[in-house]
Amino acid sequence: VLAGMNDDLKAQDWLEQLQSVGCRITAPRRAIVDILLNSERALSPSEIYDISRERIKGMGLVTVYRTLETLEELGLVQRVHQPQGCQAFVPVKQGHNHLLLCSHCNRYAYFTGEDLEAFFEAAGGQYGYRVTDHWLQLFGLCQACQGTAAGAEHHT
Repeated sequence: VLAGMNDDLKAQDWLEQLQSVGCRITAPRRAIVDILLNSERALSPSEIYDISRERIKGMGLVTVYRTLETLEELGLVQRVHQPQGCQAFVPVKQGHNHLLLCSHCNRYAYFTGEDLEAFFEAAGGQYGYRVTDHWLQLFGLCQACQGTAAGAEHHT
């Protein structure tokens, strides 16, 4: 029950932030926020659209794109780059984290990498760069997909 309350508070915070930049809080926007916060997978705009259309009649794809764009500008979601080339979105986690992304089902997990800082500084220094920021995204197969036939195909 406590986790659900936290999700409700997070959804309310996101909606308030959307409202603070001039977005009306509509049923479609509420659905988009809810879908993003409750998914274990990185979702493409078209997936969000398909899921939200089941809940909201008259949902528009333009609404999905505009809402995602605003959520990204607010620093609440980030784009995930996928091997297939299409982009998807995940909620931003507080603090500096890196992303593990299943290349089969798009399930994601965050991890910290404080021990990588020296590596990034050395890599930048090798080419005369002063690294000021980084974002690391690793691809692989989640535990569930490692046991499936589809996941096995990715190993060959």
